[in-house]
Amino acid sequence: MRMSINRQNTHIIPTRFEYHAPTSLDEAIELLTEYGGDARLLAGGTDLLVKMKQRVVEPRHLINLKMITGLTGIEEKADGIHIGAATKLRAIERSPLIREKLPLLHEAVRAIGSVQIRNMATLGGNLCNASPAADSAIALIALDARVQVKGAEGDRVIPLDGFFVGPGKTVLSPSEVLVEIVVPPQGRSSGACFIKIGRTSLDLAMVSIAAAVTLGDEAVEDCRIALGAVAPTPIRVREVEAFLRGKRLTDEVLEEVAAMVSAAIRPITDVRATAEYRRTAAEMLTKDALTRAAEEARRRRG
Repeated sequence: MRMSINRQNTHIIPTRFEYHAPTSLDEAIELLTEYGGDARLLAGGTDLLVKMKQRVVEPRHLINLKMITGLTGIEEKADGIHIGAATKLRAIERSPLIREKLPLLHEAVRAIGSVQIRNMATLGGNLCNASPAADSAIALIALDARVQVKGAEGDRVIPLDGFFVGPGKTVLSPSEVLVEIVVPPQGRSSGACFIKIGRTSLDLAMVSIAAAVTLGDEAVEDCRIALGAVAPTPIRVREVEAFLRGKRLTDEVLEEVAAMVSAAIRPITDVRATAEYRRTAAEMLTKDALTRAAEEARRRRG
């Protein structure tokens, strides 16, 4: 039976659903396989439960991942830093390892919502929500992260810059679970920068950028640039990265880069900002972020 809706759009009661609390990943995958599109995974719930109350989504089955061991934790291994998908954002923010080795991710996570939200929200949930304005997504894309997923058809590894396909949509099949995020080691001559413009410190980004730069002899050896809230998904501007390799970050080069970014993005006008504002801001933030990332690379290199 469907419950009545509060037409003032406050404290709306979700439609009825069946609750599941699997104790293993295999059990969760079996439930997803059985119920398909009628099921949703619950991690932190900061996005999903709001959507359920507003009836944006109406799952018939809610699968809670909290009883499954092995989905949380932060660990450094030979191939990089591994972060469990159910790790709370607050744990990432407070991790000395993240602060030391991945300051870009640390800054991006700090920019997500309030402390109360970060105490509940998980990194995997933030990514699977697939918001075009997701702060963690652009930082991890700039860090060349990949995600490990497990499903009924087996395991696979997906580069994060190929994970998002549209607003609220990822490449995950209905039976797949995001298990882990892996960030490869960052070089000593690398620097990074995260910048976000929002109406308030707790708001979603109007425009955001994450840039990682590796310097050779002052010229750019490698770089990765990702922007948020300027396209249907977090966007990596590969053509800009290719253009920058082998070049010094002169004023002239930065102006060319800004023009290339402007041509690559697809901003919209919404309640937060106009498309014109987003385009102008993206140009300015790109120049600023690259400059700051290069400065950090010089400091790290010594």
